[in-house]
Amino acid sequence: MAAAEADGCLRSFELYEAESKFYILGTNTDKTLWRLLTIDRMEPSELNVDEDSTVHSQSDYLDLLKILDEDHRSSGGVKFVTNCFGIIGFIKFLGPYYMLIITEQRKIGEIFGHPVYQVTKTAMIELSNSKTRPKLTNSKDENRYKKLLQTIDLRKDFFFSHSYHIMRSLQKNFSDPQEGWELYDTMFVWNEFLTRGIRNILKTTLWTVALVYGFFKQDKLAICGKDIMLTLIARRSRHYAGTRYLKRGVNDEGRVANDVETEQIVYEVLPGPRQISSVVQNRGSIPLFWSQETSKLNLKPDIILHEKDKNYEATRLHFENLRKRYGNPIIILNLIKTREKRPREIILRREFDRAIKIINSGLPLEDHLRFLHWDLHKNSQSKSTNALQVLLKVAFEALNLTEFFYYQVSPDQRTESFLNLSATLKNGFGPHVCDDNNNHGTADYVDLDDISQDDTCGSSDPDNGIAEYNSEVNGSTQIKPPKFQKGVLRTNCIDCLDRTNVAQYAYGLAALGHQLHALGSLESPEVHIDAPLSRHLMHFYERMGDTLALQYGGSAAHNKIFSAKRGHLKFAIQSQEFFRTLQRYYSNAYMDAYKQAAINLFLGYFEPQVGKPALWEPESGDEHVLDDDTSKLMKRARSDGSILNNSKPSMSSKGPNGMLNSAFTGSKKEGQYTNWSSDSMHGMSSTSDNSVSKLRYTSSASHVKHISCELDYCNGSGDSNFLDLDWLSASDNERFIQCFSLWTILYL
Repeated sequence: MAAAEADGCLRSFELYEAESKFYILGTNTDKTLWRLLTIDRMEPSELNVDEDSTVHSQSDYLDLLKILDEDHRSSGGVKFVTNCFGIIGFIKFLGPYYMLIITEQRKIGEIFGHPVYQVTKTAMIELSNSKTRPKLTNSKDENRYKKLLQTIDLRKDFFFSHSYHIMRSLQKNFSDPQEGWELYDTMFVWNEFLTRGIRNILKTTLWTVALVYGFFKQDKLAICGKDIMLTLIARRSRHYAGTRYLKRGVNDEGRVANDVETEQIVYEVLPGPRQISSVVQNRGSIPLFWSQETSKLNLKPDIILHEKDKNYEATRLHFENLRKRYGNPIIILNLIKTREKRPREIILRREFDRAIKIINSGLPLEDHLRFLHWDLHKNSQSKSTNALQVLLKVAFEALNLTEFFYYQVSPDQRTESFLNLSATLKNGFGPHVCDDNNNHGTADYVDLDDISQDDTCGSSDPDNGIAEYNSEVNGSTQIKPPKFQKGVLRTNCIDCLDRTNVAQYAYGLAALGHQLHALGSLESPEVHIDAPLSRHLMHFYERMGDTLALQYGGSAAHNKIFSAKRGHLKFAIQSQEFFRTLQRYYSNAYMDAYKQAAINLFLGYFEPQVGKPALWEPESGDEHVLDDDTSKLMKRARSDGSILNNSKPSMSSKGPNGMLNSAFTGSKKEGQYTNWSSDSMHGMSSTSDNSVSKLRYTSSASHVKHISCELDYCNGSGDSNFLDLDWLSASDNERFIQCFSLWTILYL
C-alpha cells in the first residue's frame, strides 16, 4: 500500500525508550502497517524529531524492534513505555522539552462512520535522561510551570477524530476541503501551539491529534420509523480565550472572548449516506473594549467601557472575520438589558448599537449587519410575553435569511468522490478503511415516533416536495439540489452563557424542523414546542449550556427558562440559581487567575524564558498575575492521579467541591513520566411546561414586515433593522392578520 494511503490510517501508537532516544511506532487499526518516529534525548532543550519514510509490515515491525534493541544494547536496550493514541504536542519551560500524549481515549460518537473520541487520560513525558538532566535548569520555577500546565483538564471536554475534520463545520468540509497541515491553523484547534514545532519539522500531521475544546453530544432518534442521528457540537475559539472576568469584549485583532461555534448535524442512519444536513450559529462577547474587575466583595462588578477605539476598528474587524467565515448576512441578536436602576448592561447596549450603526453607514446595503436588541430578562419576567415563543419567531426569520446546509448523495455516486476532505477521508462518509471495529457507538437511542399529535411524518409522494431520497424521472434518478448556509446568527448577552443558550436552543429547534423536513422525515418544517423531540433537543442545549458555562464562568448555566418550561417550582428554581451564582462567584474571585495563567501557557500566549520574569511576577507582562494565596489555594484543587511508571506510589490531593480538579503526580526519575488528568464536574439542572401555541412557518415566502431603512428605523425605537418589534411582540391572532395582509399584497 502506498505511503500516502497509510498516512491516513495511523490510529494507535507504541512508545519505547532508550537512553539516547524515544521511539514511537504508529499503526493502523488492524496493525498491518507501521511507521517509525524518532525523538532525540541528548539535546532535550532542542526539539529533534525524525520520521522514517518507510512503511513497515507486521513482520517488519517485529524485526525493527529487534534491530532497535540491538543498537542500544550497550546502554540497556529499548524498553516499552506505554501505548498511546497520538501526540498532543511538545512544550518547553526553562529546561527540557516535554511530550504530551493521549494514553486513553473513549469513543463518544461518530460522524458518517468516523469515530469521535474524548480524551480520558494523558501523560507528560520529559525528554531528558539521567545524563542530560543535570545540565538543565531544575528550579522551583520549572516545577511550578509544570504544575500550572497540568491544571488544564484535558479529560474534560476535549475531543478529536483521527479521520474526520471535527474542527470544521460539515459545510466547510464539503465545499472547501483542506489537507491536514492547514487544519491546525483553524481557530478551534487548541493544541496548535503545542504541535507547531513537530509540524514545522516533519511537514506532516500524521503523528499528532487536533484537539477541539467545547461540547459534543450525539443521539440516535427514531422518528416516523426512521433512524435519525442528531449531533450537537460546540467549538470554542483559542483566540482571546480565557475565563469570565479576565477575558471580556474584543482585542485589537477583532477576536472576542467566549467565541463559540455551534453546529447541529442531522442525517438518516443507513448503510450508506443518503441525505445530510447541518446548521451553524455563533455566540461571542460584545465586540467592544470593556471589562469587569474581579471582586471578592461584589457579586456583580461594575462594567467598565474603555474609550480605546472611537472608530470601532476592532469591532469592524470582528464582523469582517465573521463574514469571511460564514458569508452574509450577519444577524446580531443582542439579549442584554435595556432598563436598569443602576446602569450596567445598558451602557454596553447603547455603545454596541452605536457601533453597529456607524459600521453599517460605511457598508453597501447588501452587507449591512442585521441586528435586534431584545431584553430577554425583562421579557421572560413579563406575564404577557412568552420568551421562548418570541425567540422562535426570531429564529425562523433568521433561518429564512441564512438557510442551512443540505446535501443528497446519488446512488451511483462513488463514496470516494463525496466530500473530498483529504487522504484520511478517501472513503467519504462511508465505512472507513481505518474504522475501529472494536468500538461500538455510544449514542443513546430514543424513540420519538410520537413526535407530537400535530406533526406528521414525511410522505414518499414525490409531488409534495419531501420525496424519499430518489425518484425515477424518465428512467433516471432525480436528486434534490444541495443547499448552503449563507451568513450566520450571532447571539450574545453579557456572559454569552445563560440567556444566549436559551436563544440558541430556539434557533436549533427552528432549524431541526427544517432539517428533518428536508430529509423527508417530517411533512412540515416545524416541530411543536411541546413535542418529545423539542424536549429532547432542549436537553441537548441544556447540557451544552452547562458545559460552556463551567468552562468560562465556573458554574453550570442559569436555566430558569428551561426549568420553568418543565414545570419546576419557583422556589426550587431560585434555590438552584442562587447556588450557581455563589459557585460562579467563588470561581471568578478565587480560581480564575490561575486558570487564565494555565490557558495562556497551554495556548502559547506566554512562553517562559531563562532570565526573564516568571508568569507570576508583575514584570512578566502577563495581564493576570498570580499571587501566592491563589497558588496555595490551587494546590488544594488537584485530584488523584497515577504515575505512568508503576514502580513508585502516586502523589495527590483533592480540591474543594471538585472545582478545577487536576492531577500532578510523582514520577520516574525526578518527574520524567507524569500522569496528567483530572476529575470533571458538570452541574445539571432539570427544568417545565408552558403551553405555547403551535407555530406554523415556512421558508418559502416572506411573512413578516422586515425593516428596510438604513439608520432611522421604521419602528422608531432603533432596536432593530431586522424585524418589526411590533410584529415580534404581537399575539398569534394579530400576527396572523399581519401575515395574511402581507401575503395578500405580495401574492394576489
